[in-house]
Amino acid sequence: MSRLFGTDGVRGVANTELTPELAFRIGRAGATVLAHSSDRHRPVIVGRDTRLSGTMLEAAITAGITSVGRDVVSIGIVPTPAVARVTVAENAAAGVMISASHNPIADNGIKFFGPDGFKLSDESEEEIEQLVISETLPRPTGVDIGVARLAQNLAKHYYEELYSTGVDLGGLHIVVDGGNGAAYAIAPYAFRKMNAVVTEINCENDGARINVECGATHMHGLQAKVRELIAAGEKHVVGVAFDGDADRALFVDEEGELVSGDHVMFAIGRDLHERRELAGDTIVGTVMSNIGFARALEKNGMHLLRAAVGDRYVLEQMRAGGFVLGGEQSGHVIDLRRNTTGDGPMTAMTLFGIVAASKTRLHDLVAEVVVAPQILVNVRTPHKDVLKNDDVRAAISAAELALQGSGRLLIRPSGTEPLIRVMAEGDDQTQIEAVANQLASTIEQAAASL
Repeated sequence: MSRLFGTDGVRGVANTELTPELAFRIGRAGATVLAHSSDRHRPVIVGRDTRLSGTMLEAAITAGITSVGRDVVSIGIVPTPAVARVTVAENAAAGVMISASHNPIADNGIKFFGPDGFKLSDESEEEIEQLVISETLPRPTGVDIGVARLAQNLAKHYYEELYSTGVDLGGLHIVVDGGNGAAYAIAPYAFRKMNAVVTEINCENDGARINVECGATHMHGLQAKVRELIAAGEKHVVGVAFDGDADRALFVDEEGELVSGDHVMFAIGRDLHERRELAGDTIVGTVMSNIGFARALEKNGMHLLRAAVGDRYVLEQMRAGGFVLGGEQSGHVIDLRRNTTGDGPMTAMTLFGIVAASKTRLHDLVAEVVVAPQILVNVRTPHKDVLKNDDVRAAISAAELALQGSGRLLIRPSGTEPLIRVMAEGDDQTQIEAVANQLASTIEQAAASL
């Protein structure tokens, strides 16, 4: 069988690629693998986002887990980082999040967390994959069958972690775009608890509209609302938007301008650096991190260490080097002081806490990050091996030569969608657009022949 796990769990169109039958088998295989290192009565925590297919897949994976003798505790609609947090707090055997993050509403996904709250290693995922098609997994009966129960109050562990920051957001007016996803209730409530004035948009439990022209993948609505409130005379207005499972967040400043993950990591990193709490004076980013971010860090005595795209690779570099802060341009920020995975609400709580405590505008906090022009062109194709095509390889070499000394080029298959991503970055906007579009056209033509 082809590889199930991508860079962030198993994903596909629900009920055609990611079927209930497959989810059942993944549940059986996952529970069997995780049983190697935990007592039988330690449960598996299961959460989901608002997608319409979530209840179907939750039922299937729960049936799979209980069929091999493991108990399940369902905590309902919660952000992905809440599953990680609850898994640790409850001393559970593992956690499972059912979500396709920023993907379209028809998609869904399954991601596992180990008992330590970290996503599974490649080795564990490979072991699960090998067992998915196995017909020899245990089939206990009687009192040995696992039991599933609901316990939505366990999200309190995540709330408590958010509140433990001790920030006072009084004076801020925060516009929250929940993307009609997993943060639709938790984020507005938490910000109000910390004394902020909150305006909600797209904060509904609506799986038919998750990520649809809203949330972190469509920032125009949040920008428009922030600018509307500013025009109406409101003071200290900022905005935050979450993706479907709220493991990442993007922001809008007091001038209605976008604030990327690079900007966020700079602001949080500099705050930690000034308090001598930034391990190694280093932030772990990715190959997509803008050169303007790297320049701003160096100017302030910090360093950027680049990892491959994907939060798991950022996390690997962080744990290997003992670093506490890392993330992606897309708003996926990992702060190991607070959680074991990307955490949108916690990132927002931390960033807004710095804004409030410093009595400085978010716009000014991130002003040193002067973003170099960067263009990303996606070529939709399932044929990742198109990058081995002779014409494509020649086009890549020509593009790299054209940018030599003035920019950089990155071509990679997406780990979560059937796409080839072409990124060009440099100081000349016209040049990088021409290079990226020409290269994408070549890849598209070669993919069509496959």
